[in-house]
Amino acid sequence: MKADVVFVNGEVITVDKHDSIQQALAVKANKILAVGSNAALQAFVGEGTRVVDLKGKSLLPGIVDAHLHLVLYGVFQLNLSCKDPKMPSIDALLAKLKERASKTPKGQWVRAWGFNERTINEKRYPTLQELDAVSTDHPIVITRTCGHIGVANSRALHLASINEQTITPQGGIIEKGTDGKLTGRLIETAYMRMNETARYTPAELQQAISIAQQHFIQTGITSIHEAGTFDQESYRLLQLTSNTGDLKIRVYAMIGALNDCKQFTLNMINAGVVTGTGNEFFKIGPAKLFTDGSSTGPTIATREGYTSNKEDRGILYYSEDEIYEVLGEAHKRGYQITVHAQGDQAIDMYLNVVEKALQEAPRNNHRHRIEHAGISSPDLQERMKKLGVIPVPNPPFPYEFGESYLHNYGARTDFMYPARDFIDRGILAAAGSDAPITTYNPWVGIHTAVNRRINTGSPFGNSQKISLLEAIRMYTYNGAYASFEETIKGSLEAGKLADLVVLDRSILNESPEKLKDIKVEWTMIDGELVFERTKTGAH
Repeated sequence: MKADVVFVNGEVITVDKHDSIQQALAVKANKILAVGSNAALQAFVGEGTRVVDLKGKSLLPGIVDAHLHLVLYGVFQLNLSCKDPKMPSIDALLAKLKERASKTPKGQWVRAWGFNERTINEKRYPTLQELDAVSTDHPIVITRTCGHIGVANSRALHLASINEQTITPQGGIIEKGTDGKLTGRLIETAYMRMNETARYTPAELQQAISIAQQHFIQTGITSIHEAGTFDQESYRLLQLTSNTGDLKIRVYAMIGALNDCKQFTLNMINAGVVTGTGNEFFKIGPAKLFTDGSSTGPTIATREGYTSNKEDRGILYYSEDEIYEVLGEAHKRGYQITVHAQGDQAIDMYLNVVEKALQEAPRNNHRHRIEHAGISSPDLQERMKKLGVIPVPNPPFPYEFGESYLHNYGARTDFMYPARDFIDRGILAAAGSDAPITTYNPWVGIHTAVNRRINTGSPFGNSQKISLLEAIRMYTYNGAYASFEETIKGSLEAGKLADLVVLDRSILNESPEKLKDIKVEWTMIDGELVFERTKTGAH
């Protein structure tokens, strides 16, 4: 059999069980035909074979981002970005909002995302009055960088039926000043409810999906675990876009939503759509709930008070019994289950749920997960190993948010996203970016996992450094394992799907400090070249 494409003279990082490095790889249709030496793979070169000389550059399995929000990332690209260096102050933000409002029909939403009061000049949130001064003809909402907190103007609050008498929802805060008046700031479930009002149109959602996949593919991401869309409509559109072939990236979609996640998950479970349903491009993932808040908020649920405020231990969305009511039942019905859990209290509570579920309905190879697993102290790591839980930490988080973590959690940062400990304890952990909360770029994530440094250069939990090959495995094979797909992808081996990435250099010969600068030259999904970078740009 002759190959369609043969890559030669490369640094083929297979991520097989031996972490072997080869020279060449052959692709036929949508599968890897063979991997080996240049000489061995000459047998697969025929008249119609395209031979690609890698010239020593790296060839890797396609990146599996095991936790991000594709739809959310995409819609945010339609809005103003507070991460723009040209927006260093609230004054600059208000000016941009006013400019956007002037071009937006009255009554339509004006949105901004990525706001961080720690990095903005004024070190505070914009006030309700400042947003009302921008416009009262438009509903305005600004999403904090964590995605768990927002600030809105009076028009938006009115549309969401939020006033001084509105009862604060469980797991959230409708903030009021000392005068009892609304400040416009909405925290956790209160903010999530604003999402239900500030909906995007189907056309906007379709545009968002297209933008997101284009961005992701350019960095070598070939599979994603969708960690929660907004609601049923965005979940449906994601499936339809995959079915038509317009969405090239493979999706493992968690049964969870940003808006009223408990009811969404219950509806899906009761509909009988179970984990694993689907095909190689779109598959139903684990049933998911939120348990606590944001690591940068800070609103995560911790066993001890925050280092920055001993009286604050964060927010819990649900009680342990309420989580078990949903996920314990999901486990019994054969679902993989998972939660968003950042703080050690939230992690402990979820592990109690898993333990009880396994006692009542024992099951092998359940591969239950825990998203983020932020503050994973040694006792919690031991419980994860005993219960067979797969943590999905976020390696790039310390790069952007490390300073706030050190401020809020102190010495506990030694066990934040502890990749080294997970590996040493024999816990299989997959990596996720949680984009758009931070960058989706996997090379920044790999860079941070290897170097454990904040973007300022300061060290962050140095004891949790891992090797380059270990980091690559977290972003490839381990992600495939977390979705029960390690037999078809996640490593470069004969018979597996031809999802692969060609880099612009030899990653094994690159200095650790420059890993974040790596660029992708080719991205192939299912044997199809979906991205190629040229000297004059990308196409």
